[in-house]
Amino acid sequence: MIHIKDIAERPAKADIDAVSKFSPATIHEAQGRRGALSSRLKPVDYRMKLCGPAFTVKCAPRDNIMLQLAINYAKPGDIIVVSAGEYEEAGSFGDVLANACLAKGIGGLVTDTGVRDTLQLRELGFPVFSLSVCIKGTVKETIAAVNDTIIVGGEIIHPGDIIAGDADGLVVVRRQEAQEVARLSQAREDAEAGYIAAYKQGKSVIEVSNLEPVLKAKGLVVNI
Repeated sequence: MIHIKDIAERPAKADIDAVSKFSPATIHEAQGRRGALSSRLKPVDYRMKLCGPAFTVKCAPRDNIMLQLAINYAKPGDIIVVSAGEYEEAGSFGDVLANACLAKGIGGLVTDTGVRDTLQLRELGFPVFSLSVCIKGTVKETIAAVNDTIIVGGEIIHPGDIIAGDADGLVVVRRQEAQEVARLSQAREDAEAGYIAAYKQGKSVIEVSNLEPVLKAKGLVVNI
């Protein structure tokens, strides 16, 4: 068994850049309301954003040896995505490893376990999304796999999928769908700009959203 592999197919930088222009919420809606990771995964600072190829790693709960190996082998711009069994009571990543990531140009961390040293992480500005914040330490015992397909936040993550995150949450985009998702996201933003313009012109939400036939079919009664 090969424990550590590179991403077999990395997305083109142009595709990552195209997806990065849009919020995870827009991307999620644009790709048919697919790809949203669990809302329990949140950034340690609301200003943090990330977008890049998933460099996946499996860790045993309360064990970060494979996370350290992932940091060692990841490439600039990669987003390390950790599957650790949704174990909240462990602080598997902190300011020391964040400095290691920054020194290598790694683009961010997503983990379904806990992190710590959040004040320092905010000061460093390294994007970290986690299931919890926990001061409890970890061991370095269990060998697992780097760059296998994993499940994090209820979503299947393949190495090389594009992960985007901001204050609202995280979304995954399949590498081969990136260009189409970017196109659909732009179309959605253009449509929303039109809605906002219509509101500013005095139109109602019922007009803009074309709700009248829906409400009529449902028998809505208004007495205002």
